[in-house]
Amino acid sequence: MKKDILMPVLAIVLAAIVLLAASAGLSSVREEKAQRELNDMLKTLLPGSDTFSQEPYSGMDENIRAAYKAENGYVVHVVTSGYAGDISMLVGVYNDGTVSGLVVRELRETRGLGGRALTDTEFLSQFLNTRGDAAVGDNVDALTGATVTSRAIARGVNSAAAFVSGVDVSSSATTWGG
Repeated sequence: MKKDILMPVLAIVLAAIVLLAASAGLSSVREEKAQRELNDMLKTLLPGSDTFSQEPYSGMDENIRAAYKAENGYVVHVVTSGYAGDISMLVGVYNDGTVSGLVVRELRETRGLGGRALTDTEFLSQFLNTRGDAAVGDNVDALTGATVTSRAIARGVNSAAAFVSGVDVSSSATTWGG
């Protein structure tokens, strides 16, 4: 009877050890892949840059989570509060404060309304070439039915541009930066 139970238990323990070892071995591959994807994204958002270094940020703008410096500007990771939760974005900004690129990485907004901010290129392209002056209703048309989400994205873009240009704007951006 004990022998009947011992073999399956040993097989389960052995399988668990093999799976744990495989998981540990693949974690470095996962990290390398994530870093490569981030580098590719940074290069896309800030054309003309090949190398980026993460800059420490200790400013007062609560929207800014990280800044990646390149020769011709920065890519700034910002997180703002939307209608249903946080919106995480990467914003490319040239040294003169002009927005070169924007990608919404994560959001939990209402599907079909604010959720469109992930893929609506017409909406997102309105922020290109702005300089921290993106304002929903003035020079940016909001997503229909998603004014809160649209304003949250504008706040993030403005924070990133203000960080690079050193101009304090009403988005609570700091004067620290490029």
